[in-house]
Amino acid sequence: VTENRSDLEDLHLYATPREQRFRRFASLEFEGQLYMTPYDFIQSVTTDEPKHAKKWRSLSKQELNQILMETPPVWKGSSKLFRNLNEKGVISYTEYLFLLCILTKPHAGFRIAFNMFDTDGNEMVDKKEFLVLQEIFRKKNEKREKRGDEEKRAMLRLQLYGYHTPTNNVLKTEGEDLVPRSYWDTLRRSTSQALFSDLAERADDISSSLSDTTLLVHFFGKKGKAELNFEDFYRFMDNLQTEVLEIEFLSYSNGMNTISEEDFAHILLRYTNVENTSSYLENMRCSIPEEKGITFEEFRSFFQFLNNLEDFTIAMQMYNFASRSIGQDEFKRAVYVATGVKLSPHLVNTVFKIFDVDRDDQLSYKEFIGIMKDRLNRGFRGYKPIQRYTTFKSCVRKELYSR
Repeated sequence: VTENRSDLEDLHLYATPREQRFRRFASLEFEGQLYMTPYDFIQSVTTDEPKHAKKWRSLSKQELNQILMETPPVWKGSSKLFRNLNEKGVISYTEYLFLLCILTKPHAGFRIAFNMFDTDGNEMVDKKEFLVLQEIFRKKNEKREKRGDEEKRAMLRLQLYGYHTPTNNVLKTEGEDLVPRSYWDTLRRSTSQALFSDLAERADDISSSLSDTTLLVHFFGKKGKAELNFEDFYRFMDNLQTEVLEIEFLSYSNGMNTISEEDFAHILLRYTNVENTSSYLENMRCSIPEEKGITFEEFRSFFQFLNNLEDFTIAMQMYNFASRSIGQDEFKRAVYVATGVKLSPHLVNTVFKIFDVDRDDQLSYKEFIGIMKDRLNRGFRGYKPIQRYTTFKSCVRKELYSR
């Protein structure tokens, strides 16, 4: 164990919300740098808090090498990759940010993501190109760092990136918009310029000093010489989205083929700023007295739609519905036109019953979009736990993982 709980809380004061969450769920340390296991990552995006207070376990070089030796190649990937690896893997902070980006992107965005990494345009991504990610996220975080004890901030950088960075960073000052709003925007704006900046050179420098990770070995092989093509990249991203959705679904289904409409409502409202969730849940119970259930296919299709929320928003604005409510047929058609996703009538009806608080079978466009943006960001817009109702099903629900 490398650091006690009081030290952890002390450095938390200098960390951003994402850095705080990473440090809270990470369980491994190697040469001063913190890592998540695949199990830690799954926990961080599907649970509110770690099951146990974390103390970082220090890995030896031999233990790390053994973990990496057992990492499967990318062509052996599946939608159970993270569950199969469980605690036998290491994920760095910048990889954690990259994986979070993946979870909220539509399938159409996968090609954009691949092209952003493929800076030389040869339809393949190599290890050096991928490591540009490290520098892009580091530079973004430098501009967001909080002012204060330089020694503490240096310790935080070492934990997150595995090496010391210059201390004369340009910090964002009040009124300046130096940083794009999201890490996805940062990638989109920065990678296309990588060949014309010092980012690529810096990636060369850090690749020799940083340890390999599970993702690097999975993508580029144990020697780091393999290249990643789009098909493998697409499959990895699709598998990760599917795996996280499966885990969330299974945590409520208790081995059944469906989850209840109420459980679906809990999942939707879980990471949002909705103040009075009980009114949404009570409204849905009254509107859907007989439980039919939501299948995994319906569940997945809805979250595929959410990953296209930006396109849907534009479509709705073009329909001029931004200032008024919409009906189920209009909603279903707009979803399909904007995203290509077909939602089942039962799923659309369930969504309306959750959010149609005044029960006029109309959906408040602005309110719905705002709540769903919170859900997409998985709590980083301000997490508020949902008060669960005690039911027989929730009492007997089994945890997906057990230690």
